[in-house]
Amino acid sequence: MSLHQSSGRWRLGLVLSLLTVLLWGILPIALAVILQVLDVYTVIWFRFSVSFLLLAMYLGIRGKLPKLEQLRSASWKLLAIATLFLGSNYFFFTQGLSLTSPANAEVLIQLSTLLLGFGGLVIFKERYRLYQWIGVSVMICGYVLFFREQLTNLITADGTYLLGSVFIALGSTSWAIYALAQKQLLQSLSSASIMLIIYGGCALLFTPLAKVKSLLILDPFHLGMLLFCAFNTLIAYGAFSESLEHWEASRVSAVIALAPVVTLISVAVVSVIAPDWIPSEHFSLVAILGAGLVVTGSVAIALGKAD
Repeated sequence: MSLHQSSGRWRLGLVLSLLTVLLWGILPIALAVILQVLDVYTVIWFRFSVSFLLLAMYLGIRGKLPKLEQLRSASWKLLAIATLFLGSNYFFFTQGLSLTSPANAEVLIQLSTLLLGFGGLVIFKERYRLYQWIGVSVMICGYVLFFREQLTNLITADGTYLLGSVFIALGSTSWAIYALAQKQLLQSLSSASIMLIIYGGCALLFTPLAKVKSLLILDPFHLGMLLFCAFNTLIAYGAFSESLEHWEASRVSAVIALAPVVTLISVAVVSVIAPDWIPSEHFSLVAILGAGLVVTGSVAIALGKAD
């Protein structure tokens, strides 16, 4: 089986990856707020349903809905794998977030970027130079320093917190499998067509579990948060999917690894502006040093040229 090859437009891939980082970095805060009033299944169903409808309308207006012959040429096995595992990722991450915190969720979800990078090296035969492997080491050291307090909390946590952390770890693995399947699917379908099918499939999976009537009693604030989560899904996954078209999976994963830094900064800002939404996070000098190492390592991996 031939493997997908990136277009080589790495600058576009970098910009799209950075957009994904920004949106995924602030998403846990909005999810933490909406999960105070809605159940996990309804939130997930709404995000997928709105994303599917908006993307279908956009592609329909532009005359770019997937053609029948394109669908026939696609691997339905890979589409099923991508749909099932992205749906699993949404469930495990959202459920885990409801049992832990945005900071802890972003610590553990980074297993997904490491697995994606490893998959890119093994499955798609991507390669790192020596200084990029050094970048990996620097990035990992940065995370250990940056999240020292959160990792300590995880070790000393109660059963509920630990269960939520297990859910997030499972979500990380599910996401990496989805992303690798998604990259291979780019051989036969555009990124938008792939996401349209996946959004529709995931919406159907969660329809029997969703409590649609609960959406009717939301106040304007929480409705706005829910809509933000839905638009975040559409734009972030669209950018991520397209970035895989133009850049290696291992490079994309390195940039996405910056998302926790965005989350922690966002939590610090929001906790000051709106302390009722989420509890504040306090950063030590060691944590700030760790953030710098994460950025340095990620840049070394992402911008390095392949052998």
